[in-house]
Amino acid sequence: MSQTAVAIANTVRFGLRTARDVVETTLEALRTRDQTYHCATRLLTERALHMADTLDARIANGDPVGVLAGVPFGVKDLFDMEGLVTTAGSSVLNGNPPATQDAVVVQRLVAAGAIPVATLNMDEFAYGFSTENAHYGTTRNPRNTECLAGGSSGGSAAAVAAGLLPFSLGSDTNGSIRVPSSLCGIWGLRPTQGLLPLDGTFPFVPSLDTIGPFAGTVTDLQRVFEAMNGHALEELEGTNGLRVARLGGWFQQDVDPALLDGIDRILAFFGSHKEIELAEVARARASAFLISAAEGGNLHLPRLRKSPMDYDPATRDRLIAGAMLPSAAVIQAHRFRNWFRKGLHELFEQVDVLIAPATPGPAPRIDQATISVGGKTVSARANLGVFTQPWSLGGMPILAAPLPPAASAAKDGMPLGVQIIAAPGKENVLFAVGKALAHAGLAGYPVLGTTPSEEN
Repeated sequence: MSQTAVAIANTVRFGLRTARDVVETTLEALRTRDQTYHCATRLLTERALHMADTLDARIANGDPVGVLAGVPFGVKDLFDMEGLVTTAGSSVLNGNPPATQDAVVVQRLVAAGAIPVATLNMDEFAYGFSTENAHYGTTRNPRNTECLAGGSSGGSAAAVAAGLLPFSLGSDTNGSIRVPSSLCGIWGLRPTQGLLPLDGTFPFVPSLDTIGPFAGTVTDLQRVFEAMNGHALEELEGTNGLRVARLGGWFQQDVDPALLDGIDRILAFFGSHKEIELAEVARARASAFLISAAEGGNLHLPRLRKSPMDYDPATRDRLIAGAMLPSAAVIQAHRFRNWFRKGLHELFEQVDVLIAPATPGPAPRIDQATISVGGKTVSARANLGVFTQPWSLGGMPILAAPLPPAASAAKDGMPLGVQIIAAPGKENVLFAVGKALAHAGLAGYPVLGTTPSEEN
């Protein structure tokens, strides 16, 4: 049976189980069970076992160890891992020299006692919402392997949902943590932009990129985020008095009815009937598209000129198109972004928390090419971020929270998720809300191999 990160750390720190046993069991699960899901791209076997043995020796010697002692985790394939080439889900970078050190947030997690065991699948160069990778294969959703896991951090989300790892790391530019969290039924965090250092991570869109964790429980997610951030959050004394509202208009179009019902219950829990409709959401999403395409395309332009055929064709075509965008359009997109972001910051003078869908509905089947958005049939893969992309312009922290299985019953039990949004720097508010909802049974979806009682 899968264990939470908190439970693993407690058993290891108090000598009830060795870190080596935890790591060996995890690696065996990745070697065998992951053949079904295709989450991992590389196993860090030798390093992980050495770290586990070192940790066990320290515990036997009575030395202090960190709060995540012995907890195995994986990283999206764009985080530097010492001694490995950072490939960012592509073969294009295979000729690069190996990383000389771990990414900064990985170093912080290791200092807290956590043990990296794998790199995890992603859309090539983080450009996509489906984790269909021409080099490493398609990551399948553990809730139904005929469905997408979402992306671009699909390997990271699926590994947690499958119970292969208690937590993992991903990145979120336009929704790459929030979308797969929602589709796989786990917790994910896009922190305040700029809060966590990006040192040692391969960029996609530098002006929008963030990194963050995935976990099976909100308590685990907070513990991991605090280790990544370098200090504990200031805990709220309950959630009474928080001003909570839902997002209407754009954020209620083409939404699965069960998801809207789940949001209704969340608002009722907080005693709120407030609904807010943002102005110019369609332009916000278009601006995020433009900025992403332009920055991503220009970042890759030298390599595209040199070795275009090494790229996944779908990624290559989008990057080339982005590099060809007229600068005037990109400048206008950034101007709009500044205007939109200012409005969002002003909005949080009126509310503390906003609730919105993370995706329109449950995970599409892998063979399902389209979904309906705004009454039009559109590409499923390109539009899974219809509710996440506008918020990427604001830089706010956003918690992706899964609705409980009962709220997803209308779609054969496939997960549904919401975005819980707060003002910059208010991650403590998000976790207070998340824990309150989990305790009330209004959020939380057990990972494979656990029971609902472990969700808090």
